[in-house]
Amino acid sequence: MNVWKLTGPKKLVHTEEPLPEHEEGKIRVRVTKVLVNSLDADLFDGTAACKYPLIPGRYAVGVIAEDGAGTYLPRGTRVLLHTFRPIAPGGTEKRDFSAPEYEICGRTRDGFLTDFVNVSPQELTALPPSVSDERALLLHHVAIAKAVCDGLGSKKGQHIAVVGANLVGILVCQLLIYQQAAPILVDTVQHHLDFAKKCGVYYTVLADNKAVENVASVTGGRLADGAVYISSAIGNAPELPFRLAARNSNVVIYGQPAGGLKVRLDQAVRKHLTIFCVENGYGYLETAINLMANRAVDISPYQANVVKAAKAAALLADYPSRADRGSDIVNFLDLM
Repeated sequence: MNVWKLTGPKKLVHTEEPLPEHEEGKIRVRVTKVLVNSLDADLFDGTAACKYPLIPGRYAVGVIAEDGAGTYLPRGTRVLLHTFRPIAPGGTEKRDFSAPEYEICGRTRDGFLTDFVNVSPQELTALPPSVSDERALLLHHVAIAKAVCDGLGSKKGQHIAVVGANLVGILVCQLLIYQQAAPILVDTVQHHLDFAKKCGVYYTVLADNKAVENVASVTGGRLADGAVYISSAIGNAPELPFRLAARNSNVVIYGQPAGGLKVRLDQAVRKHLTIFCVENGYGYLETAINLMANRAVDISPYQANVVKAAKAAALLADYPSRADRGSDIVNFLDLM
């Protein structure tokens, strides 16, 4: 079978390897498509650290390759492979409370850029016919967006400032609209905001020195009833959501950048803000599938760029220049 491994910065090596051996209680899945985004490109060029060798590919869909393993899902069933997996307790070993609680496929453990993987029934979810492969590959992002919205606890009619107009930021806005709230999307890049309007986001504000004033003009001078900071949307100041949020409101911070996140809390303390943090969407995938199937989010404005897996290295090397062209392209690797 085909396997692609990162053996060092900018070294993605293709190898032919035997099929994985059968494992008790595991299901063999034929990987069909993998999503590529900025973190994958950072892992490729060495900007984000990882232990080599590593099979990349964090988000993937596939089909069950054979019956058995105690699963009710027959051969040929389309499935979403789970990216985040809880780390099992260490038994009698002393627990390190600073250690991560999740393994991340394609980052802290081998990912899905390979023809076949063995996974347990708890590490995949069957996909309904109404959710295409391309839409399914964004389900982890929808799950994250739902976790963010739950942290906000927003109510009908409330204005929510969302700082960061990337894919997750736009999905958060779409779910807030679905919940009948009124998001205000804020970003440093005007063409990101222009694209967000094509995705149904009505209120957009440029993250400049008039951002607070412009948000206040939308909210009637009250500022936002809550705010979100999307750390994966590069270029936005992490203190900005504290400036945009009204006193005693909730602020959700999403993400954990490879280089860490430093945030001044002066404004948050002064305004008595409550801060929630979201690292991933674990536990929200079933909800995300329902939201996607019910068209609570709309990804139709995005342009799909589908590339054969054999050209993965070229795509990853070229990714920064692709990202500069805007936030409206979603990149997929086709393994079939």
